[in-house]
Amino acid sequence: MTTQNTDRHDGQRDEDQRLHVVHEAGATGIFDAHHPPADERIADCVHCGFCLPTCPTYQLWGEEMDSPRGRIYLMKLGKEGAVEMDDTYTQHFDACLGCLACVTACPSGVRYDELIEAVRPQLERHHRRSLPDRLFRELIFQMMPYPSRLRVAAVFGALYERVGGHKLLARAGVLRLLPRRLQALEELMPPARLSTLVRSLPKVIPARGTPTRMRVGMLTGCVQRVFFSDVNAATARVLAREGCDVVVPSQPCCGALSEHAGREEEALERARKLIDAFEGTGVQAIVVNVAGCGSTMKEYGRLLRDDPRYAEKAAGFSAKVRDVSEFLAELDPVAPRHPIEARVAYHDACHLGHGQGIRAEPRAVLRTIPGLKVADIPEAEICCGSAGIYNLTMPEAGAELGRRKIANVVSVLPDALATANPGCLLQIRRYLPEDLPMFHPIELIDASIRGIDPIRAGRGRHGDGDGAGTPPADVAPRVAGGGHGARTAEPGTFDQPPTFEQRPSEGN
Repeated sequence: MTTQNTDRHDGQRDEDQRLHVVHEAGATGIFDAHHPPADERIADCVHCGFCLPTCPTYQLWGEEMDSPRGRIYLMKLGKEGAVEMDDTYTQHFDACLGCLACVTACPSGVRYDELIEAVRPQLERHHRRSLPDRLFRELIFQMMPYPSRLRVAAVFGALYERVGGHKLLARAGVLRLLPRRLQALEELMPPARLSTLVRSLPKVIPARGTPTRMRVGMLTGCVQRVFFSDVNAATARVLAREGCDVVVPSQPCCGALSEHAGREEEALERARKLIDAFEGTGVQAIVVNVAGCGSTMKEYGRLLRDDPRYAEKAAGFSAKVRDVSEFLAELDPVAPRHPIEARVAYHDACHLGHGQGIRAEPRAVLRTIPGLKVADIPEAEICCGSAGIYNLTMPEAGAELGRRKIANVVSVLPDALATANPGCLLQIRRYLPEDLPMFHPIELIDASIRGIDPIRAGRGRHGDGDGAGTPPADVAPRVAGGGHGARTAEPGTFDQPPTFEQRPSEGN
């Protein structure tokens, strides 16, 4: 299968280069009639090639059909009925990370995000995957969106880590015999502390130290609330110190993972339940500290546009959603910050930078910390390889992108790394040097407000905070559950107790 390669780089829309779809009126080719990729969206692509340098899979393989414009051409062929929806066709879309870097790069305003989100449900409805693929994907979706199930898995994971399971299995040669997907699952296993698995946030956390300025809701997430509960606690503390009453209703999965994987009905049902969970809370904003979740929640109005009961409610819900850095950038800070003298590399999570267009805000919020220097990393637009479940379903590509990201991180000689998505934290943790700690940006804000320096407390390589270290010569996968830096730093464990009591968790 071939396509013309014009490689235009003059940024001009040439009508002759538009990918016009040729078919009879109402025909949808290999797709069904339920929201197939729109002809007008396909036609927006002028095949210029500006997307190619930012596309991770094109950078890895140099294959035209694994680039955004190549996949759009495949959509055109699909609408015309000129191809079959077979394994080869499906694989080109499965290989897409959905990072949306091409949306940022495109001078023609091509909405590749809407196109890929239209194609994936079609594939899930009409293409029958192999049995091992179906079973593996079902394993993921029967586990990750359910915090109660994740907690059970976390108990076994904590015991596995405690007995040195990875080293034992590696020494016995068992790990290398596993399918690559299961190896990736084992490597990505998040570290867990049993003491945090049974705690969750109070239903309402009142503003502290200042009159109430706003009443906000807070998403707790699935993986986030189980494996990164300290990030949620830090988020709630910061919001309260900035004058917000924080409402934390019992809530289900937001549906982001399902939406990104094309499991449309599942995603929509979860969206409805989350809207119901926040209904009647009287919140003025819904604050999210997970980039992938926030990106999907801001799209609820579009996703539920066909639902007469939820269309209006979904649009109103989406209008309230704010990433925590976006929210804090809009809210003049009132809580004093204390210095953290360090150089922090900031990694743009794709669904925050490309999906939501939020790039300046996290950096601006971090720079409210006295003494903190924020360093941008090379190839910031290239995905780290996490991309929802991508590093599990496409483990080789995910691993290569992970190593590439870490090489760029260590090149700026940071004292720590900050990024705003648990998937990125788990992916990067696999390859990060042992003495380089990771944080969600809100953890650093929380630590600064509370007068704690978590970077100095855990500093290994740099010592004096001037970044005068030497990057490692080799970026190799870390041992799962390894030493320092194997989990995000925990400001709440440095000298001072949390400022509110956490309660026993509720299963979902």
